[in-house]
Amino acid sequence: MQLPEPHQQQAQIGQHAPGPADRSEVQKLASAVEEVLTQAMQTSFRDETPLPIVGAAPPVAQPGRPPMSQRATDTSALMLSGGVATVLIGGSASLVMVASGYADPAVCAIVFGAPAVLVLALSRLVGRVKATVEAAPPTIHQHFNGNVTQDSRSITTTTRGVIANTRNQTR
Repeated sequence: MQLPEPHQQQAQIGQHAPGPADRSEVQKLASAVEEVLTQAMQTSFRDETPLPIVGAAPPVAQPGRPPMSQRATDTSALMLSGGVATVLIGGSASLVMVASGYADPAVCAIVFGAPAVLVLALSRLVGRVKATVEAAPPTIHQHFNGNVTQDSRSITTTTRGVIANTRNQTR
């Protein structure tokens, strides 16, 4: 005796047996579930957006100040500031001479030039002190726990002769 098919068993019990329309819906549901599971298990992604175009041409200098190192930029700013200070000092000296009518140019040069010379001397001194501090060896602080042995022997090596004979002397 052969067992009836599942849809025949349901029909015998009184339930609705799935027909061809129901099977297509089941297939749609199964494919949707499989698609969701496939997307969830995906381990890679390919970005299809186009990359920016980068050529082999050298960079183009932009308008304004040309590209410089930090040191060159600082020096340039210092020279511009010195130029402005010179114009201010020269202009004030000119105004004093014109206003007085009989001022001595040598005296005005000494009075108005002395602050500029003093500033230049101080800036040079600060620069040299800074260079000296940078050239000094760093301070090393070492902290030890326990017994410490300091060995201050020096070894002198002498190599002489056709057949090398090295003698080390410990002092």
